Amino acid sequence: MFKIVRKKELNEAVTLMDIEAPFIAKKAKAGQFIIFRIDEQGERVPLTVAGYDREKGTVTIIFQKVGFATKALGQLNEGDFIRDFVGPLGKPTPVEGKKKVCVVGGGVGCAIALPSAKAFKEAGAEVTVIVGFRNKDIVILEDEFKACADHMYLMTDDGSYGEQGFVTVKLQQLLEAGENFDEVLAIGPIPMMKFVCKTTEPFGVHTSVSLNPIMVDGTGMCGGCRVTVGGEVKFACVDGPEFDGHKVDFAELMSRNSLYRGREAEVTEKHACRIEKMGKDLIK
Repeated sequence: MFKIVRKKELNEAVTLMDIEAPFIAKKAKAGQFIIFRIDEQGERVPLTVAGYDREKGTVTIIFQKVGFATKALGQLNEGDFIRDFVGPLGKPTPVEGKKKVCVVGGGVGCAIALPSAKAFKEAGAEVTVIVGFRNKDIVILEDEFKACADHMYLMTDDGSYGEQGFVTVKLQQLLEAGENFDEVLAIGPIPMMKFVCKTTEPFGVHTSVSLNPIMVDGTGMCGGCRVTVGGEVKFACVDGPEFDGHKVDFAELMSRNSLYRGREAEVTEKHACRIEKMGKDLIK
């Protein structure tokens, strides 16, 4: 069992939690992920590590309450426990040898981008950060990015905060102005990552993306997280989750990620909470 030691609502849909997991905190690196399960009947859900404190033995996760499992996790509070918390899984972000990098985050994907931006900075790189949100109300981690970035640009679709436009608008401007990045790392919604790659490709800038395909066991055994990269089948859980974005088959990725949306909606609608049912039975 793993204890929730801190909970913070970043906005209406996004929650931060620190989980007591000393063995994972000891080894976790930027770019890696964990798989949690609330109880024995719960689904296995992968979440990229948003941070860690090796001294306190805690791992930070940031998640959007969109599916059944993440909504259930969001209902738990400090002092509660979750059944499984496995990791660190996947390969860490390769940060060594980079002199000038640009980290691009979109929406809740910024939670994943933050530790990588920090890791690049700690490795000695000059770090430019571009983060994008739909509007001012859902902006997260602004101060944290400012603390680790040499240059930071915050974009909103509607212009209610920062600069108006998509992250690709600012990235295009920087590249056309002559910025020579050794690496661009894009993390966020699949369409955003796809168009970041289309933006950098004409400039010949190596671009990595952190993929989030459907995943079950996290060890490469089930094959559920397979993606096509450069015409070859890869498994995001063991070969990634970061890949060369110019080689990713984004159409296939988007298609596979939408396979179970109908089933997810059905489960959410028909699910009956066992705890609530126990309470009702006791009243009877």
